[in-house]
Amino acid sequence: MKTVIAVGLMLCGALSWAAAPAPQDEQMEARYRALTSELRCLVCQNESISDSHADLAKDLRNQVRAMMEAGKMDKEITDYLVARYGDFVLFRPRLKGLTAALWFGPFVLTGLGVLLLIYYVLRRRKGMSDAPLSGGEQDRLRSVLRGAEGENKG
Repeated sequence: MKTVIAVGLMLCGALSWAAAPAPQDEQMEARYRALTSELRCLVCQNESISDSHADLAKDLRNQVRAMMEAGKMDKEITDYLVARYGDFVLFRPRLKGLTAALWFGPFVLTGLGVLLLIYYVLRRRKGMSDAPLSGGEQDRLRSVLRGAEGENKG
């Protein structure tokens, strides 16, 4: 029984080693890691395909590796993936008409918020006045202060 388990474990180890493609070139491997970390997993959406364990991410990684081995440049690979899956596959979408809101929207909204805050502060400041209290207001203030003194003493 122990022999069967040991043989099974050795086979699993050998299969997992065979499943992971061996890096042919350190420079290509670094390029592969850099490119796959820039591509979004279409299933997970918040992970790159290099970090994702989804089957589609695994397929995309294999596609990227095959295209690299075929001699394709990074731009050709990303152009192919964008043509097939859209700009969403890129963590940093390209600047064009449809993605301008993604690039400039946060700055526009922040600027708008600052302008609204300035408008609100200036409007409130204009509404406040330093006019002296009228006689009735002074009497009411004195009575309120006397009532507060009486509560503090008692």
